[in-house]
Amino acid sequence: MSGALSHVRVLDLSRVLAGPTAGQVMADLGADVIKVERPGRGDDTRAWGPPWLRDSEGRDTAESAYYLSANRGKRSVAIDFSQPEGQQLVRGLAARSDIVLENFRVGGLARHGLDYGSLAPEIPGLIYCSITGFGQDGPYAERPGYDFLIQALGGLMSVTGEPDEVRGGGPEKVGVALADIMSGLYAVIAVLAALAHRERTGEGQYIDLALLDVQVASLANQAMNYLVSGEAPHRLGNAHPNIVPYQAFAAADGHFIVAVGNDAQFRRLCDAIGMSQLADDARFATNGGRVEHRDALVPTLAATFLTRGSDEWLERLEAAGVPCGPINTIDRVFADPQVRHRGLRIEAAHPLAGAVPLVASPIRMSATPPRAGTAPPTLGQHTDEVLERLLGLEADARSGLRSRGVIG
Repeated sequence: MSGALSHVRVLDLSRVLAGPTAGQVMADLGADVIKVERPGRGDDTRAWGPPWLRDSEGRDTAESAYYLSANRGKRSVAIDFSQPEGQQLVRGLAARSDIVLENFRVGGLARHGLDYGSLAPEIPGLIYCSITGFGQDGPYAERPGYDFLIQALGGLMSVTGEPDEVRGGGPEKVGVALADIMSGLYAVIAVLAALAHRERTGEGQYIDLALLDVQVASLANQAMNYLVSGEAPHRLGNAHPNIVPYQAFAAADGHFIVAVGNDAQFRRLCDAIGMSQLADDARFATNGGRVEHRDALVPTLAATFLTRGSDEWLERLEAAGVPCGPINTIDRVFADPQVRHRGLRIEAAHPLAGAVPLVASPIRMSATPPRAGTAPPTLGQHTDEVLERLLGLEADARSGLRSRGVIG
């Protein structure tokens, strides 16, 4: 069965996480994604280990787990486009592609003649997506942008972590590179919108996507809390600024979370833990009251939860229809029966390891489901295949380019 994007080819000039994530999502949806990498080095994340993928003998390969996380389903072509011959190869591949993805610093590809302004006149209908830290204009445009920096500058760290006055309090980054991942997803959305526009008009376009813009947009209710009230939100640890109780609690043997989203759920919570009087208290009867009086309510709940183990509380709350759950470590995530049922861990054949474990696409579609996905490619794994089939380069021509270091 063909994927929804099986008619689309993507030339992926990006590296690290935001751009590769966008390319991987489109590969999952059936697009032919050609990843261009530097000969001998490849994507920066290939060196971001350990851990490394191990071969059938248990020895480390050169494939880092980080690289494997964002490059499934692609073909790798090793081209040095700092050389004129390499630039010509990339232009040829761009001419046979629908989309170009890149995340070089502003102006970084212009000196190679591979920017949108250089390619668009030669390739009508080209969709070109640039992902940078701060966008193509503005006072920060020339700065490099990394996820950690963007989480800090874009406000996310100001609302993540325990308050300063709590022991161990202070700003914290999210445990994954969320600004990069969200930017990759927004890039896919923009590309799909551009494809829809091209189908109607034949017109390609340029997409300027900035990590900082995405981070600010992703502040969601916290951004609106500030814009509406004029007061900057502060860190609440695992608590929620607009809903109470919606946080982690300590039981006698560990932690679990409670996510009460409405007043009926709060009453069921109180009944389940033997504290029905709390639901009758005028201070706590509505969510607005619970937010206003959280300092009185939360310690009372916390003291009660400490009297029993987390499994017992979870059993009681689930039976009462109160949203709750354990705080799983990653190994327990992949052992969870729902995660196993949904098939979120998959395996793909790999030329060095025999097989590689991967995380499946979370998208479910009835008519054009994502493909199972091939393993992330080794560096230059498809150089000969792509250059021969798409550009018509015979073995002798490829051998000459390889001897000059243009391809790998």
